[in-house]
Amino acid sequence: MKELITYIAKALVDNPDEVQVRELEGESTSIYELRVAKEDLGKVIGRRGRTARAMRTILNCSTVKKGRRAVLEIVE
Repeated sequence: MKELITYIAKALVDNPDEVQVRELEGESTSIYELRVAKEDLGKVIGRRGRTARAMRTILNCSTVKKGRRAVLEIVE
């Protein structure tokens, strides 16, 4: 999942070298923290959060099969 988030984020931003994804695992939930350059934050979030919501939907769909829950947090 970490690679999937990284791939999508790098395709969206102008500074792909500054994309960082950190994974924090719990018993039934995984939290993914996405960090991008300050000027690319709007591109990752999108208008009214549409891009971020789409990334969260893709992430949730891919983790449902494993019986886990995933949360994507976009960190400034």
